[in-house]
Amino acid sequence: MGLKISLAQLNFLVGDIAGNTQRIIAAAEEARDRQQAHAVLFPELALTGYPPEDLLLRQEMNDRVERALRLLCDAVTGIDVILGYPIRRDGVLYNAAGVIRDGRLIAEYHKALLPNYSVFDEKRYFEPGGEPCVLDIHGVPVGITICEDIWYKMPAARAAEQGASVLLNLNASPFHQGKAPEREKLLQKRSVESNLAIVYLNLIGGQDELVFDGGSFVVDRTGQMTQRLPYFEEALGLVEFDILEGVPTPVSAAISAHPADVAGTYNALVLGVRDYVLKNGFKGAVLGLSGGIDSALTLAIAVDALGSNQVEVVMMPSRYTADMSNQDAREEAELLGVVYRVIPIEPAFTTFLDMLQQEFAGTSVDATEENIQARCRGIVLMAISNKKGKILLTTGNKSEMSVGYATLYGDMAGGFAPIKDVPKTLVYRLAEYRNQRGEVIPRRVITRAPSAELAPDQKDSDSLPPYDVLDDILRRYVEIDQGVDEIVAAGFDRDMVKHVVRLVDRNEYKRRQAPPGVKITQRAFGRDRRYPLTSGF
Repeated sequence: MGLKISLAQLNFLVGDIAGNTQRIIAAAEEARDRQQAHAVLFPELALTGYPPEDLLLRQEMNDRVERALRLLCDAVTGIDVILGYPIRRDGVLYNAAGVIRDGRLIAEYHKALLPNYSVFDEKRYFEPGGEPCVLDIHGVPVGITICEDIWYKMPAARAAEQGASVLLNLNASPFHQGKAPEREKLLQKRSVESNLAIVYLNLIGGQDELVFDGGSFVVDRTGQMTQRLPYFEEALGLVEFDILEGVPTPVSAAISAHPADVAGTYNALVLGVRDYVLKNGFKGAVLGLSGGIDSALTLAIAVDALGSNQVEVVMMPSRYTADMSNQDAREEAELLGVVYRVIPIEPAFTTFLDMLQQEFAGTSVDATEENIQARCRGIVLMAISNKKGKILLTTGNKSEMSVGYATLYGDMAGGFAPIKDVPKTLVYRLAEYRNQRGEVIPRRVITRAPSAELAPDQKDSDSLPPYDVLDDILRRYVEIDQGVDEIVAAGFDRDMVKHVVRLVDRNEYKRRQAPPGVKITQRAFGRDRRYPLTSGF
């Protein structure tokens, strides 16, 4: 009989070591009893959740991990448990993967290559290991590596040199657009050059701004994919190896479909919102519904994440709100079945203008009065959030956040920003995608010119370049670090490029005060892109 390894693609809560341990025990027992597996594989840092960040600096974290490992040794027998955890050995903290067998920790691997770019900061906490770990599991020599190790040739090669014929790679690999095919292409290359079958197990779930998309898979030593678990959902899969002429070969099994690019992005946004709201114990969500496309998309994501009974919306019209905006907002709420209320801001706006009349004497109307309206709305929404224990979802997109087309303490006020990493042009594509599953965003919302509706006859295009042009400039400047000359050489007007770049640079202070939101691009604002507030660059 060949080797059977269960793949526990599960959603863990960072810091909940006791709860995570119980989930690991339950999955191990199911793998042993239902699947008859010889081993069960869990993701990177499964015990603590990923990334635990500065929790790793607390001695209590280390103590809880050691207690959890002892509990796992006592609680699970009859199956090998292979899982990730942080561990201090001889005063040095490692990102580790251990193998528990019948009451003992029989082997331990320490991650060799520590990522320290983009959202990763592992060199802040861990020291690199790298000694290969190969052990016999049911007669098969199996090597173990962790996440970043597989992106380079050396760790897999060293496992092969030590006699491994199967490599298990534990991961906490966050989602961004286009990453899943990149992973698979890499693993196909690594399997061929190392002559190893590779099992790639990924984490699932949302953690603050990160989403882990699952999609765990298996490749044989020729690079052929033999199995893939679903994306964006938990799964307890099973990979079986036949021994053919002494060589363990993965048996072909179900290969779950890749979600299309826009569909995958939408699923990531839904998962990120769901886990942020539920893992933080909110009673639901509230958001302002303007009749525009950003709030319409945010509402659809929130309802798909939490259910219509957990979401409520507020329309807060002003003297500048068009009738069609009121109509469209009401239709969106009705289509999605959420509680909908109208609270006009005119009384508050008028009162603030009266209060400030003497202070503003001799000045002309400008963006100040526009921002007062946005802040009136922020006060209303935060009051509802406080009173009802529901998180306030903001509705700003990446294009707006890039250039500061948003009001501090106004439409930026809130607890989570679902689409803050979604460029405006992608907002439209996501809206069209969601409507394919049943129209919930009225056609007029998608086709009408976008407007903040804070001044008479206002349109976004009064202040910004067309979004298709703006988003391309922003992609080049923010995500791939092109300079002004490079962007101009690509065919853009120099004055326009310089204007956009100035807006991006001078609004860093706003972004620092924005709520967290789901990362879906290769470079999001926040942990991904850390620029000084004060700079003469």
